[in-house]
Amino acid sequence: MSEFKKGDKVTWESHGNTVKGTVEEKITSDTEAAGRTVRASKDDPQYRVVSDKSGNDAVHKPDSLKKKS
Repeated sequence: MSEFKKGDKVTWESHGNTVKGTVEEKITSDTEAAGRTVRASKDDPQYRVVSDKSGNDAVHKPDSLKKKS
């Protein structure tokens, strides 16, 4: 499983497009983020990311994010 930290530059797929953004936080417990309830745990974390283009928040599982080189 991939590990990311705050400030990492990443990409993800959204509606058929590749989106570039930055990791803001690792979520390891159930919380509200990006306008929805996020189910997460230490064993199954999710990451809050911010789009470089729109500035919108999104939450993704680590396997849907790719670190930009």
